[in-house]
Amino acid sequence: MEKLIITAAICGAEVLKEHNPAVPYTVEECVREAKSAYDAGASIIHLHVRYDDGTPTQDRNRFKEVMDAIYKVCPDVIIQPSTGGAVGMSNDERLQPTELNPELATLDCGTLNFGGDDVFMNTENTIKYFAQKMNERGIKPELEVFDKSMIDMALRLHKKGFIKKPMHFDFVMGVNGGITGELRDFIFLRGSIPDDATYTVAGIGRFEFTLATAAIIDGGHVRVGFEDNVFISKGVLAKSNGELVEKVVRIAKEFGREIASPNEARKILGIN
Repeated sequence: MEKLIITAAICGAEVLKEHNPAVPYTVEECVREAKSAYDAGASIIHLHVRYDDGTPTQDRNRFKEVMDAIYKVCPDVIIQPSTGGAVGMSNDERLQPTELNPELATLDCGTLNFGGDDVFMNTENTIKYFAQKMNERGIKPELEVFDKSMIDMALRLHKKGFIKKPMHFDFVMGVNGGITGELRDFIFLRGSIPDDATYTVAGIGRFEFTLATAAIIDGGHVRVGFEDNVFISKGVLAKSNGELVEKVVRIAKEFGREIASPNEARKILGIN
């Protein structure tokens, strides 16, 4: 079985210090949380950025500032900028971090009702546009899917030449408006991707560690972090992203999965 790639989603665009005081906003806080996750065993840092007051931004310069600072303390880590941004941002605004030519970036494969009047828009033309820009810039897309239909969209766009193989999916499970995080749902998504594809599971909230365990057993990969869940156990706030990664490492050891280094993760994902 392949070594386990752990991604740490250190801050997200929605979670706040009111949810957990350790959620990072500033450059220094992002470095602290990225380093804690890296030291614990994460090989990928999934990155949103904010201004110091916590306001989410896709500003290219802010991404560069944070990424450069993380690379100083974790020189071989894979930084995966989010192109999701926040609800209401334009396509080109969301794509700004790809101008920095990261190795890996997220590509959302469908529209989602986040709740209330919030709609996370990703039309088919948006997905094609993002895929084209990533192809031009030599960036491997991580295909973010919140439901089975988004896998189908990715497969259709692969046939049309927009998305290249080998594909790497991220099953984001338990988000309002998307698929839930039950084991039956994981099995459904897992059985819907090509045999030569890789996948990561991001379980939201209470689903984080049960889905992480399922992925570890199945041979998949795992994402944890404050973006998805701020608790280390029921009612107990995690002290850091590193603490969440450490828990995944402990579970992996119980099932005999070794942890991938950043360079081993590059090889598994086919990142050149």
